[in-house]
Amino acid sequence: MSSVIEIKVPDLGNVADIDIIEVLVNVGDQVAVEQTLAVMETDKATMDLPSSAAGKITQVHIKVGDKVTEGTLIATLEVGDAAPAAAVAEPAAAPAPVAEPAPVVEAPKVEAAKPAVAPAQVAAVVVNNNGQKPHATPSVRLFARELGVDLSKIPAGSGPKGRYLKDDVKNFVKQVMASPATATGSGIPSIPAVDFTQFGEVEEKQLSKIKRLTGQNLTRVWLNLPLVTYHDEVDIGAMEDFRKAVNAGLAKDAVKVTGLIFIMKALVAAMQKYPAFNSSLSADGEKLIYKKYFHIGIAVDTPNGLVVPVIRDVDKKGIFQLSAELAEKSELARQGKLKPADMQGGCMTISSLGGIGGTAFTPIVNAPEVAILGVTRAKMQPVWNGTGFDPKLMLPLDISYDHRVIDGAEGARFMEALKSYLGDIRRLLL
Repeated sequence: MSSVIEIKVPDLGNVADIDIIEVLVNVGDQVAVEQTLAVMETDKATMDLPSSAAGKITQVHIKVGDKVTEGTLIATLEVGDAAPAAAVAEPAAAPAPVAEPAPVVEAPKVEAAKPAVAPAQVAAVVVNNNGQKPHATPSVRLFARELGVDLSKIPAGSGPKGRYLKDDVKNFVKQVMASPATATGSGIPSIPAVDFTQFGEVEEKQLSKIKRLTGQNLTRVWLNLPLVTYHDEVDIGAMEDFRKAVNAGLAKDAVKVTGLIFIMKALVAAMQKYPAFNSSLSADGEKLIYKKYFHIGIAVDTPNGLVVPVIRDVDKKGIFQLSAELAEKSELARQGKLKPADMQGGCMTISSLGGIGGTAFTPIVNAPEVAILGVTRAKMQPVWNGTGFDPKLMLPLDISYDHRVIDGAEGARFMEALKSYLGDIRRLLL
């Protein structure tokens, strides 16, 4: 006796409009448990959608290019009595609930949720509503206000008697975001197109979706946030000695403690001392939202571009638990198997180039966070002690912050606090 079950898109952290980039089954195919049926892509990662049961595909309800959300029907499966009858498949290799790593390149964030369009951006597109008062339900008006959209700027509603619908607001936002004025900074002249073939042979390759959307987010931040970057360096010789001693006592197959773990703990301690660094500015710019939790994003370099998985509750976890989570998230990020929820909720991001090199750089804040910490490679340097030079292992640090929230003096004090914790990790116990 056989039965029919439906495979649907599971809960992916309130992320809508997920692109289907590959469908791997056809009607009539026999599939096994955990066999991938389709591949989905968000703005931050690709995810496999596996089958929850073994059986025969009787109908495929999606195609490449479709946009799906939680609960969207993917396929209908005919299974036997022995097959499990779970109705919803979970994404492959779903990470532990601890989250939104060894990035280690500049992070951008972005949170997986789509950013709201600022009112100034919406105003960049000039349209005419013929002077009539826009007709819309209270829910649509609220939706428009949340996105910063002036309904009077939308030419006409598509509902009965010209009433505005949510789709009208969404389409208007898409139009604004696609307009040259928005893309280049509200009227900043765009870079002219150049025919490079006149100079020699060229090759074109499509940017991945992650890189395209990351670029859009970075452009928004660069145009809307007055960024300041403060550079400094700290002696981490004692920290490195302790780290090596800790690792020497671990089993051979244990996850080793990296310097990034101590940076995370020191960063949280500095954020606790200076709460403005653990805040976000409200959309209207009138209020500062202080967070009582400490989730740290770690920018990870992957084949498809940068992603920022979030390690949650760093203040409540020890260095060994953090090391295990960091290793797990880094691997999932490189495999493109992070869930959207794993990349949401970050309070501050660390972008580390230490595994590559460099002496300093200017990381761009991962809005709506207000600061980002950049780290480059530590090296031995001669440091003057008053009478002579001592060799010290110096780690360069770069902190970029939103100058609307944090002033220069507070930024410098924050860096001094961070340096004090990294220079003597015993201070983390105080």
